[in-house]
Amino acid sequence: MVWGGVGVAFLLLVLGTLGAAYSPLFAVEKISVVGTTALDPSTVENALASQIGTPLPLVDSSAVKAALVQFPLVESYALEARPPHELVIRIVERTPIGAIQTAAGYTLVDAAGVALATTPQPPAGHPVLTVTGGLSSPAFTAVGTVFRTLPDDIRAQVTAISATSANDVTLTLGAGGPAVVWGNADDSALKAKNLAAIMAARPPSSVASYDVSSPSTIVVR
Repeated sequence: MVWGGVGVAFLLLVLGTLGAAYSPLFAVEKISVVGTTALDPSTVENALASQIGTPLPLVDSSAVKAALVQFPLVESYALEARPPHELVIRIVERTPIGAIQTAAGYTLVDAAGVALATTPQPPAGHPVLTVTGGLSSPAFTAVGTVFRTLPDDIRAQVTAISATSANDVTLTLGAGGPAVVWGNADDSALKAKNLAAIMAARPPSSVASYDVSSPSTIVVR
């Protein structure tokens, strides 16, 4: 009888806990978006407003996904329930690598070729990409790899990137500044390290080009 009473009490406790969890006592009252830099968190929160009032265990992940698809900058996300009333959306944004000129203007893309925004003029702070073969070509893949390898301070100086194949990536520093002959994307981390070192010793204003296509031999003209 004692063990039977314990079992009944435990069952009632479990049922009571589940009932509370799925009740308005644990309904979503606040949605917090974290991890964004380019996206406005409040805009994303408003897009997810339909989840307000939903018990945390019953948040509709399909509806959340459908809402976030509206934002091309969202690369991935994760949901986190913070009882009793907060739903946290952790977002990883796509990193733009540059703008491709199209009939509609200049389309900002990430390394996967996902279009993030289109503007009539080249977007400030992003290089213009001239790539033979388009966004699905080996040349574009190489451009994406090279750009993501660059240190932030050098990346900020790049105004244009061109490639006719995966083996002839070339960067332009500043407005009409020196070219950086990169070659292919092999050893990009080493090339980036060597480029940073040679730029410190020979600033872009004093040279016509840097050639790091062979990471063991840097040529400055």
